Amino acid sequence: MNIKELAHQGRYYGQNNLAAGIAWKIEDLRNNDIRKSFEQFNNTEHRLEFVLKIRGVEYINDSRATNINSVWYALESIQKPIIWIAGGDDKGNDYSGLADLVYRKVKAVVCLGIHNSNIIEAFSDIVPNIVETRSAKEAVNTAYRLSNPGEVVLLSPGCASFDLFKNYEDRGKKFKQAVLEL
Repeated sequence: MNIKELAHQGRYYGQNNLAAGIAWKIEDLRNNDIRKSFEQFNNTEHRLEFVLKIRGVEYINDSRATNINSVWYALESIQKPIIWIAGGDDKGNDYSGLADLVYRKVKAVVCLGIHNSNIIEAFSDIVPNIVETRSAKEAVNTAYRLSNPGEVVLLSPGCASFDLFKNYEDRGKKFKQAVLEL
C-alpha cells in the first residue's frame, strides 16, 4: 500500500499503521481488509482530530497531546504552515526538542494558559509572533486572526490542562466549540 493512501499522514500514523498491520497479518487478516481499515480510519477524539475548515484554514484538535513527545508527532505530521496553540500546566517541560520543527513549520504561537513564560522563553527567538490567551475562545479567535488560507490552526498543548480546564477532554471540547462559533 502506498503511504499516500493512508487516511492520516505523518510519522505518528505511519508507525501506528505498521504495528497494526503486523498484528493483523499475524492474525491472518486479508490484505484488502487491512487496506480498507488504513484508508478509512477515523481518529479518536482529541488526538489530531480534524474539526473544521474555515476560510481555507484547517482546525485540528490535539488536546490529548499533554507532553512534548506527542506535540513533536503532531507538528511533524502537518505539512502546512501552523498557528500552534500551546500551553497549560507545563510542569517544567524541556521544549528544546521541538525547536527545529517549530522553526520550520510554526508561523505563530498562541499560548493558552496561566503560566506561559517557559513557552515564550523557548520560542521567542524562533517565532516572531507569540500571543498569550486565557480561554479557548480567545485562543481560537486569536489564531483565526493570525491565519491565512492554506494554513493549520493546531491545538497541541504539550501540557496538562488543569490550569484552566477540568481535563484535556474539557479543553478539547471548548476548543471545538470556539471553532464552531467562528
